[in-house]
Amino acid sequence: MIRAASILALAWGLVLQLPGPPAPQGSARITSPDDGSYLMGAVRLTIAFEPSSIVSLVRQVRWFANGHQVCSSAVPPFSCEWDAGEIVREHVIRAVATLDGRGPLVANVRTRAVQFAQSVDVDVVQVTAVVTDASKRFVTGLKAADFKVYEDGREHTVSSFAAESSPLELVTAIDVSSSMTRALPDVKRHATDFLAQLKPTDQVTVLGFNDKIFTLARRSTDQAVRARAIDRLAPWGGTALYDAIVSALGILGRQPGRRSLLVFSDGEDWSSHTAVGSVVQRAEASDATIYMIGQGRALKTTALQQLMQRLATGSGGRAFFTDQDTKLEAVFEEILAELRNQYVLAYPAPDNARNGEWHAIRVEVPGRGYTVRARLGYRLEQRNPQ
Repeated sequence: MIRAASILALAWGLVLQLPGPPAPQGSARITSPDDGSYLMGAVRLTIAFEPSSIVSLVRQVRWFANGHQVCSSAVPPFSCEWDAGEIVREHVIRAVATLDGRGPLVANVRTRAVQFAQSVDVDVVQVTAVVTDASKRFVTGLKAADFKVYEDGREHTVSSFAAESSPLELVTAIDVSSSMTRALPDVKRHATDFLAQLKPTDQVTVLGFNDKIFTLARRSTDQAVRARAIDRLAPWGGTALYDAIVSALGILGRQPGRRSLLVFSDGEDWSSHTAVGSVVQRAEASDATIYMIGQGRALKTTALQQLMQRLATGSGGRAFFTDQDTKLEAVFEEILAELRNQYVLAYPAPDNARNGEWHAIRVEVPGRGYTVRARLGYRLEQRNPQ
């Protein structure tokens, strides 16, 4: 009896010592969404493997959002579609790849929430400016000492300065609602050509919006990625213009440097969850330059035109309204020229910067007869006490 028990124990010990599935030699990486990006609406979840030969061993990839499985795929490229919801929230995305005869590969990313109310400390006020002469030609080669900046009538010393050659952070938001059916082919063509002419160091995010907001191309300097994203656009659904603007400004954030938002839309907003007052408040709190291109019904709707003008002019940008293809091409050329001739000035924020009041900004290049276009001011609400 004792002998039989000893043999059984020895056999069990051998079983326990048998090796499990070998650890995979390689790694997995989530390629969409990017770590630290912003998600809203439909999102494609994608994964890549290193080395690529691992793909032949993958049997399934399960996708999790915030601890809950949202989809799975057993067919290369093992991507899934997931709805991130109508509000930009923080998400933890995990991919678990099951491999044939080997242990799993796991990859994670964390996306960010948009803080609609500015919650960051305001150490400096940043102003993007365009300078032209009497003939409307851009003035280049200016230095920080050439500028004077006033807030609420009081001069402030420029503490940092960047010339027109500094890198650009751009978000392009394109209306793909049903009403864009006729205009979209021209918009796609001109937008692709426009983005192709940016500098190699310029970072671009491409959004599409109708009832929802879609991140078509994550922040990148790769023009091929942008072109493919725009080429896939197709019109359907309603128009959530306000949501798109707020989401785009959240993506741009408040980090130092040149930042611009370019929006194409042709209709009134019937689908947003964001109120028009919140859009204005968010734009007033942002130091990004806004360019608006209105088409279709935007040419006939006075209230929409006034809003687009207000958002653009207040930021130091411009609003354009046209349905003609030849004029649309000229609009893109004007915007591109401005983006190539911007100056960025910053000065220490005054103690009362966050008091909820409007702070008027004026930028001058005195004694030269130049015209300076810059943001008109800002308004930052007080933070709620913790």
